[in-house]
Amino acid sequence: MEPRPRSFYALSAFFALFLLFLYGPTITIAVLSFQGPGGGLTFPMRGTSLHWFRNLFEQQAVGDIWGSFRRSFALGLMVMVTTVVLSVMGGLAFRKKFRGSGILFYLIITSLVIPSILISLGVGLIFSQSGLNVHWASSGFGSQLTWTLPFGLLIMFAVFNRFDKSYEEAARDQGATSWQTLRHVVLPIIGPSLIGVALFGFTLSYDEFARTLLTAGSYNTLPLEIFGMTTNVTTPVLYALGTLTTVFSLLVIGLFLCLALWSTRRKARAGSDAGKGML
Repeated sequence: MEPRPRSFYALSAFFALFLLFLYGPTITIAVLSFQGPGGGLTFPMRGTSLHWFRNLFEQQAVGDIWGSFRRSFALGLMVMVTTVVLSVMGGLAFRKKFRGSGILFYLIITSLVIPSILISLGVGLIFSQSGLNVHWASSGFGSQLTWTLPFGLLIMFAVFNRFDKSYEEAARDQGATSWQTLRHVVLPIIGPSLIGVALFGFTLSYDEFARTLLTAGSYNTLPLEIFGMTTNVTTPVLYALGTLTTVFSLLVIGLFLCLALWSTRRKARAGSDAGKGML
């Protein structure tokens, strides 16, 4: 067996540091959330218990934890569905070159490099100056789409660039209409990619802070609520909340991964619908 080069150990050490900085803070917060009733915000631990998790489900003197969670969840679903639909439509539209397509593409991508706080400020000003209500479901929804939609479009552009058009041609040869081809051929093939776009849309929205800061109005989303609690909550209940939201995020990611795996296996078993006729 050949000895490993020094570069291997250097890269391994760098990767270990990367994992430490990535997961170290999350693990620290998770550990501290199990402090005993007399525990504080720092080490050393003062006993271990589920006291602060139970405290989350009691009446809180500060903040609206569960109301903000419901708003973040609802907003995440709204952004997810809109991102998936518009990304598919955009991907289909960009399959053929049209005048101004290059300029439009770069305008879409530009929103990713503009500072998020400026997007939030601009959207909030537009709504307030237009006499519209600044609300998480309107202005907050719009500002978050400027973050999730470009990612969804980039994914769908890549998917359709590699898409084999012979499947569509075979379906049309069988007498399928454009809608039938889209429904029975295109969408089943790109299904796993759509699940990925949906995951991006939901998680980016659920965790978004800067673009919602000035567009959520009077009602906070969960990231804004947690940020507000850091200034006036001095107990590990804040860490317990962080641990629960992290677990929820991991469960959502796991659900989407299971859906993607199921979709891939289903497609592998059934094969393409092209050539099988339309229902």
